[in-house]
Amino acid sequence: MKHALTAVALAATFALPVSAQNLAIVNGKPVPSARVEALAQQLERAGRPVNAEVKAQLKEEVIAREVFVQEAERRGLKASADYRTQLELAAQTILIRELFADFQRKNVVSDADIKAEYDKFTAANGGQEFRTRHILVETEAEAKDIIANIKKGGKFEDLAKKLSKDPGSGANGGDLDWATASTFVPEFSGAMVKLGKGQMTEAPVKSQFGWHIIRVDDVRQAALPPLEELKPQIVQQLQQQKLVEFQEGLRTKAKVQ
Repeated sequence: MKHALTAVALAATFALPVSAQNLAIVNGKPVPSARVEALAQQLERAGRPVNAEVKAQLKEEVIAREVFVQEAERRGLKASADYRTQLELAAQTILIRELFADFQRKNVVSDADIKAEYDKFTAANGGQEFRTRHILVETEAEAKDIIANIKKGGKFEDLAKKLSKDPGSGANGGDLDWATASTFVPEFSGAMVKLGKGQMTEAPVKSQFGWHIIRVDDVRQAALPPLEELKPQIVQQLQQQKLVEFQEGLRTKAKVQ
């Protein structure tokens, strides 16, 4: 009798995890709890937190899906050509996503890669920043008249609001805010970097946009964010670059007839 009771107790013990794996039984068919976990993981990967309330909603969704799937199967929709085509496309999408995820897991961006990319960023954006104003007009003659007007006491900001054809900066008195020389077209930046604080170009500067009168209001050393602040963006960028190269490599090697 003792052995029989022990056997029953063991059977019950081993049976518990099996029932615990099922969220519900719908029309006699078990619905695995793993489906809820899979949906929760999808939400978390998308950046959405999964709390108890969301988990309860997911459970209801999983049960509803099972109900609808059973009805679709009852109607014979699994045998339709449209279903098979969509199923194949969905399977391809999932498999491709897994391929890319597997590649990224096995090709982690190194600290050396991150540092090298940050160094390129600082080299391109370091140096001086200029707080600049400009007035943009159609002709050289117009630009010369404005320079003469300013030299006689005309206010740069007022003339920019009135005459500049650059609607963005013109409305703000020609203000282009703080920017590095590389932000501007070469003709503009070449003239700008020769000016000291408070100086204006003596002659109009021609670019593809028209004729500029440029004034530098201030100059400072560029303040760049530290590596740790930019690291998440750099990692994401490098991961994407690696993935694109992987994709292009596969396309190049593939024999397509």
